Amino acid sequence: MKPPPKDKNAAGSVTGATGRAKLARAIMEDAMSIREIAEQLVAGCREGRELANLEKLYAPDAVSVEGADMGNGREARGLEAIRAKHDWWESEMEMLDSSIEGPMLHGEDRFAVVFNVKVREKSSGKVTEMSEVGVYHVSDGRIVREEFFY
Repeated sequence: MKPPPKDKNAAGSVTGATGRAKLARAIMEDAMSIREIAEQLVAGCREGRELANLEKLYAPDAVSVEGADMGNGREARGLEAIRAKHDWWESEMEMLDSSIEGPMLHGEDRFAVVFNVKVREKSSGKVTEMSEVGVYHVSDGRIVREEFFY
């Protein structure tokens, strides 16, 4: 039997400083850049692919923070909770018009997007126009936190 390569143990795990550095470089090469993540998020929002964005762009333990409590708390932790927040919005609001500005990059770990929407509350018929800024934090090629200001 051939011995394992120097920087891998018998189970195939990378060991040693050299092995960890190679693994880190490989992960970063495979990870999307902040610009790619930001552009894909905006394209998905414009095209109605927000839920697909969650699976593709977000870390499993991502956190979403609203500027105000709409009755479900300000913070949603994890993809299931963020997905539930999207489902709530879809069940309560009818989108009449929208525009998106950005993305605007901020260093290597954050970007912002401006959302302008006109919605009708399904229960009351009340029409509201609002703008919000979404600030997205990225780590290891995934969105780990989103914060909304309005």
